[in-house]
Amino acid sequence: MRVKIVVPLALAIAAVAYVAAPFAQQPQGRGASGTRGGRGGRGGRDGDGPRARARKVVLAWADTRNGIAQHESVSHALAVIEQLGYESGAYDTFIRTDSNIIAKQPMRTTGEPASGGPSLAMVDAIFFLGHPAFESWPEFGELLGGRYDGHPWGSAPGTVINEAPDFPATRHIPATLNIADEFYQPKAFSREKARVLLRLDVPKMPPNAEYHGTNGDLPLAWAKTYGKGRVFYASFAHDAATWDNRDVRQMYFEAIKWALGLTDGDTAPKPLPATR
Repeated sequence: MRVKIVVPLALAIAAVAYVAAPFAQQPQGRGASGTRGGRGGRGGRDGDGPRARARKVVLAWADTRNGIAQHESVSHALAVIEQLGYESGAYDTFIRTDSNIIAKQPMRTTGEPASGGPSLAMVDAIFFLGHPAFESWPEFGELLGGRYDGHPWGSAPGTVINEAPDFPATRHIPATLNIADEFYQPKAFSREKARVLLRLDVPKMPPNAEYHGTNGDLPLAWAKTYGKGRVFYASFAHDAATWDNRDVRQMYFEAIKWALGLTDGDTAPKPLPATR
C-alpha cells in the first residue's frame, strides 16, 4: 500500500493540508468533471464494493479522545481540509475522529463490518491531526521523522525562516514569516533523514531553558519519504484562527497535493544553513 501522509504538528506530532482563495491554477468550486461543487466519480451505492473515482481520496483523521489537551481548533482544522479539497476539486475528504474504526475494511464502532465508508485500502493520503501520538509505536516516530518534545514558548509570536522556497508547500511563503503559534520542538529528529522546509528563528526568541535544540535549530515543517510513501509534517495551527491564515492554508493544501503525487518536490536532506 502506498498511502501518503501529511501531518500537522498542530496538536502534537503528526501531518498534511489545504487551500483557500489564492489559487488561480485550481478550478475554484468545481469538481473534476467541471460541475460546480460536485463530488468526483463516486458512483455506486454504499456496500457495492470498490468504486471508480475521478479524484484522489484523503482521510482526515483526528482522534479527539486521547491526549491531555482537547484543542478547540480540531473541528475547524478538519473542516478547512475538507473545504480546500472540495472547492478546488483536487481531492475528496472523509473525516474520522474514532481511531478504533480505521482499518483496511470499513468498520462500525462495534467492530463489525460496515456497509460503506472510508478504509485504509481505498484512501490515497492521510491527514493526521493528533496530540502526542502513538508513543508506544516506534514505527510511527520513524515514519514521521520525530517526536513531540514540548513547546518552550507556549503560544507566542515568532519569526519563521523559509529554507525551501523551491518546495511546493513553501514556495509561496516569504523568506521570513511573522506568526504567533505554539512552536513545537521535535526530539529524535535528524536533518540527515528529512528535508527541513521551515524553522523557527530561535535567536530572536526570549531565552528559554526548555528549548533543547542545538545551534538555534528548531524545525517547524519538513518533508521526507518513507518506503514508497511521502510524508509532510508541520506544527502550525494550534489556534483555530491560524487555520484561516492565507499562508498556512496554502501550505497545507500544497502539502496534500504533493503527498498525493499531484506535484513533485525535492526531499533530499540539507544541513542547517550557515547564519551570518
